[in-house]
Amino acid sequence: MLVFFGASLLIALTPGANNLLGLHHGMTHGVRRALAGLGGRLAAFTLLITAVAAGLGQLLAASGTALTIIKWAGVAYLVYLGTCLLWSTFRGTAETREPDIPPAGAWRVARKEFGVAITNPKAILIFTAFVPQFIDAGHGPVPGQIALLGAGYLLAEFLAGSVYVGVGAAVRQAELSRRARRGVDRGTGVVLLGLAGVLASANA
Repeated sequence: MLVFFGASLLIALTPGANNLLGLHHGMTHGVRRALAGLGGRLAAFTLLITAVAAGLGQLLAASGTALTIIKWAGVAYLVYLGTCLLWSTFRGTAETREPDIPPAGAWRVARKEFGVAITNPKAILIFTAFVPQFIDAGHGPVPGQIALLGAGYLLAEFLAGSVYVGVGAAVRQAELSRRARRGVDRGTGVVLLGLAGVLASANA
């Protein structure tokens, strides 16, 4: 279990769309809302783990059509988030918020985290290819082992997400100038669009 947790933590710490969002949310909304928003990511991963335990994850991983649909939904969502963030900076409204809306509450932040996580086909492949490697049929029912390993992965994901949120919150405390905040938001938007391009060009 310790080996699995260590490997899970390394995977969870890898920079990606969700971690980038956590960093951005820490900068724009503070620690409390950003950490609460991590619940959306964990909810998505819980659904994926449940699918693996039920045997659905393997079916999805084997279905090229299903993964393609999920991939393009993820691409569209990343493009949407990146475009909104970039557009808000050019409209001069993105110092600490998104365009034409008040500062996001925890529920809105969680929805974004959930949307990015659930539409990432690589997350499905992680849970269908990585987690099962640590299952031993001689150590009890398989669904129970998947649930235990899944709980360990969720803890690793929460810890990794908290690191990115903390870094973002530290940047927030630095009280960047308006120009610097716009630069950070534009950089985040560009990276999100870049991740969308990487996902679009990847073989799901």
